[in-house]
Amino acid sequence: MSGNVRVDLGARSYDVRIGPGLIAEAGAQIAPLLKRPQVCVLTDEKVAALHLGALQAGLSAEGITSEALALPDGEATKSWPQFERAVEWLLDRQVERRDVVVAFGGGVIGDLAGFAAAVLRRGVRFVQIPTTLLAQVDSSVGGKTGINTAQGKNLVGAFHQPSLVLADIDVLGTLTERDFLAGYGEVAKYGLLGDEGFFEWLEVNGPALADGDADLRAEAVRRSVQMKADIVARDETEQGDRALLNLGHTFCHALEAATGYSDRLLHGEGVAVGCALAFETSARLGLCAQECPGRVRAHLKAMGMKTDLSDIPGDLPDADGLLTLMAQDKKVLDGRLRFILARGVGAAFVADDVDLAVVRGVLSDALAQR
Repeated sequence: MSGNVRVDLGARSYDVRIGPGLIAEAGAQIAPLLKRPQVCVLTDEKVAALHLGALQAGLSAEGITSEALALPDGEATKSWPQFERAVEWLLDRQVERRDVVVAFGGGVIGDLAGFAAAVLRRGVRFVQIPTTLLAQVDSSVGGKTGINTAQGKNLVGAFHQPSLVLADIDVLGTLTERDFLAGYGEVAKYGLLGDEGFFEWLEVNGPALADGDADLRAEAVRRSVQMKADIVARDETEQGDRALLNLGHTFCHALEAATGYSDRLLHGEGVAVGCALAFETSARLGLCAQECPGRVRAHLKAMGMKTDLSDIPGDLPDADGLLTLMAQDKKVLDGRLRFILARGVGAAFVADDVDLAVVRGVLSDALAQR
């Protein structure tokens, strides 16, 4: 199964192409964008070892030459030192404004390479070829780019839309189970925030999807990307609706900071735990039925995913410590935390006036179960 989703942003519109074999076809897909037959590829060492040969062969088949820089694997790469290294490397290769940079990897590489493209010569075009489920359904689409700093996650960056996204479903078969399920946390998020029918579909099809059914994987990616594309088209720079895509992320980003952006907690795992906490908070505030948090947790548990703070290894700060980390979140507005809460599965909304005592209680109770 394959599909195409159009991200409709006027002159900056682009296609997200979803299906098998797209890495092998990369040359044919990218060639129409090129003024001269060459590209620079930013990737990471793990992806390079697995897939760079196939990508470069696909480019060469269309007469496109390529050079690649493989950065270290992991969230720590989304930092000033590796960003500087990438930009200097691109400058050394005399990348011009009319050229194309290829981001070939997961969310870390996509975010960093997109930011590098955004600032290089005040903006060069780039193509996203996401190699993880998380990147295919979320970070490769929508133009958010950036790096992490000591103060928090994604606090330095730019909105810079790609010219094309190629989501090759075949590459998902090379992911570890943990990495695949981390990406699934973002898939589930789409159903939870705006489409109960999609969440019901996931409750039925999630296990087979995780077991490797390629058609189900392609459909899950397509539906997730379509939801994101629709929201981005309405609100490109997150002035309103786009904030809904951050369901679970206020909790997630605090937990990522608390665990040092390490392998103790992958981003998608944090999103899953964060969604469960957001629904628990919503239920305690009387916004959704008491059964909703249990339904969310039940599906995540059925998929073998992290669902609770007790699933995160190692020490965590107390509730007040986690609230302090939340206060550094980008969604803080006029010094007030903004949460994405829900009136039910598929019915998320932005809340600016949340009683932090309730949030503290949710966190304290979750920590007490560790």
